[in-house]
Amino acid sequence: MGLSARTLNEEEFFYGHKACAGCGGSLAVRIALKVLGERSVAVLPAGCMSAVGFNFPQLCFGNNAIISTFAGTASMLTGVEAGLRAQGIDNFHAVGFAGDGGTADIGIQALSGAIDRNDDIIYICYDNEAYMNTGIQKSSLTPFGAKTTTTPAGSNIRGNLRPKKNMFEIVAAHGIPYAATASIGYLNDFMRKVEKASKIKGTKYIHILAPCPTGWGTATDETVEIAKEVVECGLWYLAEYENGGFTLNYRPKEFTDVAAYLKKQSRFKHLTEEDIQTVRYSRDAKWEAIYRNFKII
Repeated sequence: MGLSARTLNEEEFFYGHKACAGCGGSLAVRIALKVLGERSVAVLPAGCMSAVGFNFPQLCFGNNAIISTFAGTASMLTGVEAGLRAQGIDNFHAVGFAGDGGTADIGIQALSGAIDRNDDIIYICYDNEAYMNTGIQKSSLTPFGAKTTTTPAGSNIRGNLRPKKNMFEIVAAHGIPYAATASIGYLNDFMRKVEKASKIKGTKYIHILAPCPTGWGTATDETVEIAKEVVECGLWYLAEYENGGFTLNYRPKEFTDVAAYLKKQSRFKHLTEEDIQTVRYSRDAKWEAIYRNFKII
């Protein structure tokens, strides 16, 4: 039987942290560590999870954990894995938790190098779609139209003008042994993928969408629901890459209203109908490519 809320490890390895109410990233870290267990060494760069998890004298990790340089999550994971293996230690997981900026911008070089070496590590990107910890600045994973402190919404420019970088397919293009997308709105899917990654040798990458009430402008009790809705309206998809091919894990029967999803968030309140239609066109084009190139289960 697969992992579920009933069969998941009852022990907690990430608790007592100072994350904002409704934080999606903290839920992703908590669940992943419950799947991986106590013989895990976590590496976290500068970002939300290191800021809320390492508050002297309170360390909020029940397993070994260390803060890396902002750019060095993957390279430090390489060192942790190699060092433990050199000491004859086995049966452990070297797992990294980095945000979207620390992954798609500042950390992409080290991540690419780790994949190239096929280091035996698990890299989890908790994607809240901006640099939330330092004031809600745009990252390359910020979606089109989103208002941030560096992409303000005004009369001439309405939020971010660039599309969201597709880190999942960029990582897959390396020929990585295993990569997956996930959402905290579908925790059983996420747990299954973490467990699967833990049993595969080589580099594994999981990209989980983790809403941030502070940066998205949503209520703190809506985090899981908004993480479901982004999948149901087609702006995020659940998929895996392994053995050289892509598999779509979930296909909505019918997309829910994109406008309704966007308008629930203050970061998108300024969008016009033309802007929203641009988002729809982009979604439809992406799903046409998915239907052509992904195996659908």
